[in-house]
Amino acid sequence: MTSAALRSRAWKLLEMVTTPLLPSDYLDLVSPLRAGADLRGRVEAVHPETGDAATVVIRPGRGWRGHTAGQYVRIGVDVDGRRLWRAYSVTSPTNRRDGRITITVKAIPDGKVSNHLVRGVTPGTLVQLDQPTGDFVLPPTRPAKVLYLTAGSGITPVMGMLRDIELDDVVMVHCAPRPQDVIFRDELHGLVADGKLRLTEVHTATDGTLDIARLGKLVPDWAERETWACGPAGLLDAAERHWSEQGVRERLHTERFRPRIALARDGGGNGGGGEVTFSTTGRTVEADGTTPLLDIGEEAGVLMPSGCRMGICFGCVTPLKAGAVRDLRTGEITEAEPGVLIQTCVSAAAGPCDIER
Repeated sequence: MTSAALRSRAWKLLEMVTTPLLPSDYLDLVSPLRAGADLRGRVEAVHPETGDAATVVIRPGRGWRGHTAGQYVRIGVDVDGRRLWRAYSVTSPTNRRDGRITITVKAIPDGKVSNHLVRGVTPGTLVQLDQPTGDFVLPPTRPAKVLYLTAGSGITPVMGMLRDIELDDVVMVHCAPRPQDVIFRDELHGLVADGKLRLTEVHTATDGTLDIARLGKLVPDWAERETWACGPAGLLDAAERHWSEQGVRERLHTERFRPRIALARDGGGNGGGGEVTFSTTGRTVEADGTTPLLDIGEEAGVLMPSGCRMGICFGCVTPLKAGAVRDLRTGEITEAEPGVLIQTCVSAAAGPCDIER
């Protein structure tokens, strides 16, 4: 008998002994980060950044394939007995010597996962991980001149780039309410002191919201620069209009953490929410017309596959069995018919509907 056959036979005997669990279930208890296991990570430290943001240091399992600066990773966290998934930018450099990765999280009001990661998670906690993804990255041929336009937690993917790749001519315009709200402020000013970055901080609590029309005064050669912008929808919408009007839209690269919210086009009952049935699990909940069905399902305890929560990766595509939903980016209504698939991360209930989850 070959060694492979012997191993297979031994494994089957183990399965008989461990039933109803599998041998791998016991291995998970002993070595959860081992090669071949579901990809997990162990939280090793949590470092406060501001009053409502913290950097979480994670040791990924052996199946981690590495990331490209600017990409994000989906993290599965158990909160109040439910596993919830969220996507966060990787803020550590790709060549970190100890092999750890970091995500930097800003707690948002009523955000279960963000508040848990900033204020509740403790070292030793195991989290689920997906492989990193996202195309908000620098090209292989590095631009001669770069502008980073960020606000709030939109600085996180850019910080991953700054830590990973040194460029010759880098300018950043960053918006935050007050100086103490600027995530990574000390590190950013260290880069400025070293001549590696030119930084303009816009403190919106005193300066007001950044007027994109002022950008020419802050960065006179902005139109000549390849620009990576990340932040609230209002900032990105204004940037996309401005770059388009100036005929340089191809030089602007944006990352949205949430889709644009559009008004319902029909002005009637559609788009006003309704009763959502998750037919596979048999759960029914009331939903408004502005909350993504992905969030509605997770709140109801339904296992909802997802990706970046921006409507790009299609990791959350799900059959619509009945009713209608509205695309939060465009306002378009999709009605159920055989074979219709929807993206739950950017779709909201437009009346009663049935989702196959």
